[in-house]
Amino acid sequence: MSIWLWIALVALALYAAAVAALAFAGRRGDARALAGLVPDCMVLFRRLLGDPRVARSHKALVALLLVYLASPVDLVPDFIPVAGQLDDAILVAFVLRRVLHGAGPQLVREHWPGPERSLRLLTGRF
Repeated sequence: MSIWLWIALVALALYAAAVAALAFAGRRGDARALAGLVPDCMVLFRRLLGDPRVARSHKALVALLLVYLASPVDLVPDFIPVAGQLDDAILVAFVLRRVLHGAGPQLVREHWPGPERSLRLLTGRF
């Protein structure tokens, strides 16, 4: 089995463990929000890239983020537990914050495909 498959399996297992821990702790709403967070972010970024109201500089940031996330080269390698995924999460939050400030929270809320609760968890702003 390749190292990338192992990395993906470990990341998936950590993600599932975090969702399960929230569910077992009685925080089912937070567990649902976390479970859909990554797919919701991908849909949000795709929609923002296609919206003419988003500035080109913000579209460039989103496009660069998507290339970085798809790239096997990371600032912190993904095989390092927690820290390997943390750099990706920090970059996603940074780009989302920049788009929030530039395009406005209403535009991001308009394109957000998931529940409002998960958007609040991600931004801490709404």
